[in-house]
Amino acid sequence: QVQLVESGGGLVQAGGSLRLSCQASGRTFSINTMGWFRQAPGKEREFVATINWSNWSGGGMTYYAAALKGRFTISRDNTKNTMYLQMNSVIPEDTAVYYCAATGLRRLATRTGEYIYWGQGTQVTVSS
Repeated sequence: QVQLVESGGGLVQAGGSLRLSCQASGRTFSINTMGWFRQAPGKEREFVATINWSNWSGGGMTYYAAALKGRFTISRDNTKNTMYLQMNSVIPEDTAVYYCAATGLRRLATRTGEYIYWGQGTQVTVSS
């Protein structure tokens, strides 16, 4: 089993920045890819970004939801078993619960069904 714990959410003004963290523990050697998703009230959970975790590609690979590329940056620190999401120039539409997820797939993954492990989520609220 893998446990994922998100942190770093909170209230931020539009135009500001926030950095989310996702700490992985347990059988972390089974993780090959990780991702961030978000879910706003009344909406389905949507893909934000994904990153390779175990260097299966030989280097850092990332992929973003088209609408978020340029404002959000996904990164990882394997020495700390931690993944990050840097959120810049946030807008009220970024308000959601943000979830991190992990999978054993050796490719970048954008669909919720491709992930096995999920964190409990962290709330991000952007005020206008």
